[in-house]
Amino acid sequence: MHRIRLLLIFIVSLQAKAQQVPVDLSSFNKKGEAKAAISHDQLTITWPAGNAGEAQLIFNLSREGALLRSMLLNKKEVARQLDPVFLLTISRRDLVSQNGWNIFFDKTHLKPRQTFPVLLNRKNASVRNEGSRTIVRIGEVAAGPFSGNIEVTLYHGSPLFNIAAVMSTAIDSTAILYDAGLVAKEKVWDKIAWSDTEGRIQSAAASSDSSVNMAVKYRTIIGESEKGSLAVFPAPHQYFYPLDEAFNLKFTWYGKDYRQLAKGFGIGIRQDPMGDNRFVPWFNAPPNTQQRLNFFCLLDTKKAPEALEAVKQFTHGDTYKPLPGYKTMSSHFHNEYVMKHILAGKPVPEDPDFMKVFRNTGINIVHLAEFHYTAHPKGPDAQRLKELKTLHDMCKQFSKNDFLLLPGEEPNEFYGGHWLSFFPKPVYWIMSRKPDAPFVEADPQYGKVYRIGNKEEMLKLLELEKGLAWTAHPRTKGSTGYPDKYKNEPFFTSDRFFGGAWKAMPADLSIERLGIRVLDLLDDMANWGGKKHILAEADLFTITPQNEMYAHLNVNYLQLDKLPAYENGWQPILDAMQQGKFFVTTGEVLIPSAKLSPDHSQITMRINWTFPLSHATIISGDGEKVYRERINLDETKAFGDKEFTFKTKLQNRKWVRVEVWDAAVNGAFTQPFWLE
Repeated sequence: MHRIRLLLIFIVSLQAKAQQVPVDLSSFNKKGEAKAAISHDQLTITWPAGNAGEAQLIFNLSREGALLRSMLLNKKEVARQLDPVFLLTISRRDLVSQNGWNIFFDKTHLKPRQTFPVLLNRKNASVRNEGSRTIVRIGEVAAGPFSGNIEVTLYHGSPLFNIAAVMSTAIDSTAILYDAGLVAKEKVWDKIAWSDTEGRIQSAAASSDSSVNMAVKYRTIIGESEKGSLAVFPAPHQYFYPLDEAFNLKFTWYGKDYRQLAKGFGIGIRQDPMGDNRFVPWFNAPPNTQQRLNFFCLLDTKKAPEALEAVKQFTHGDTYKPLPGYKTMSSHFHNEYVMKHILAGKPVPEDPDFMKVFRNTGINIVHLAEFHYTAHPKGPDAQRLKELKTLHDMCKQFSKNDFLLLPGEEPNEFYGGHWLSFFPKPVYWIMSRKPDAPFVEADPQYGKVYRIGNKEEMLKLLELEKGLAWTAHPRTKGSTGYPDKYKNEPFFTSDRFFGGAWKAMPADLSIERLGIRVLDLLDDMANWGGKKHILAEADLFTITPQNEMYAHLNVNYLQLDKLPAYENGWQPILDAMQQGKFFVTTGEVLIPSAKLSPDHSQITMRINWTFPLSHATIISGDGEKVYRERINLDETKAFGDKEFTFKTKLQNRKWVRVEVWDAAVNGAFTQPFWLE
């Protein structure tokens, strides 16, 4: 009888092991900062969480039950029995009618679509190290024609981690969206908390018969219990596919059975498939690319308000951090306040909402793009000049000692494609000229007035008034094919044509950089031979405090000690732009200094960051080819400020520049250094 009992125990033990997911630790450094332990049917990863102490995730290695058995911080169980949930929505990309994967004018939301829950079949697991992070991989997952694995990345030095479904498909012309979060079959939290769009903390009991979509500030939803809080939030910029509007489309959710596909009570992030109901391009998912459907989590032993403050540190509270010797500038806003408010006879408050938004974001200089199909750029002359005068007066009225609102337009005349103009002072010009009308004349009310009839006269105006022009949203939207089509034109090769503008579009979750469409253009222009530059642009219309502005913004840090007074003109701003004395950033990665050694053998950069860094790339060219050298920065931890020296190989090169990207695909890049 005793032997039979032992035999039964042995058989049960073998069956349990057969049901347990095997774990590969061959790429895990057992002597490193993080520790991995396998006991019975669970994998425990312990990692240093900086000032927060020690963090732990306990994974369920059996094939039943929640994947994440426990989340601990300083031995306090902040959350338990949670499953990652991903819902993948698939539609079709138009690769034919315009410019392939760079298309913006796609109405993906109106095409047939299907949503699949990402299903996990626990077959295997592995743990590996990459610099200062530990990555747990669990396979396999599938959703419709997509397949891949779950990856959980733990960032040493912080209670921060990322959960991703890394998936690909062989099908071409695919566009995707995803919703994600954490769900539990049992009660995990006492309440759910968030910041409303006015910045006030709100909360609700963690009990609901259905799920609720939430418009929040800081893109964060938090589950709170007696022992602490778990914050869930997306990558602050990468998660948002490009739109012309920054409407807050309720990007978070909480509650039971979200979309009837995520079973259990949960919290998470979401995308509205309809966008702003105009052009809604979603994310590109080219064949066989590794799409990272992901979100971040932050553990905190305190209550939800403190947890939210910790999350906000990663984006400086959705503001642009001041840097000594720099002023922040953002460009390309179609707010249309002149036409829709002032000239429409509506009341004009002393401090309009759009001004509050700009100031609260830490932007020092705003370059407008007014009169975008709303005004009279070609006349009648009296109407056009009145509109310009109103624009100039408005900018003067709202400019202060620490803030400049500067006039600008997107003329889209004479050159081809879309482009922006920027003059160092108020200039009066009309975008048409009759054969018998003078190019320039003195007007008793407005002073010097120009009439422009062609591209040659437009260049002459820019030269006489020291203005700059550049391609808006190059190689997409209304600039599809530009500036390539006019790269040999005299106006483009002149020093009055600045270059182009950068915005993170299209979106592709498999790429570790944002806006490669324009970054590639910057390299091409450098090889064409002109000293051109790339300015960050927002290209947004409505500016309100309720919007999700930060996700869609970017900024230029110009080397300026102080702002010029509006009434004296703002030539120093255009000078800094034209001389390339600025860097572009999403806000989380800053480059206070970047120097190339006299012998071109190394680049020394001071970098300031919030999320742990991922990599830097040194890009150079010889006039024909572009060369890229990736430098891993995955040894970095969250929140740092350090000087780096990168060795370079620049023989026979004509220019070089540097990009820096972090773990959330936020980044910054320099303008080219010209090797002469």
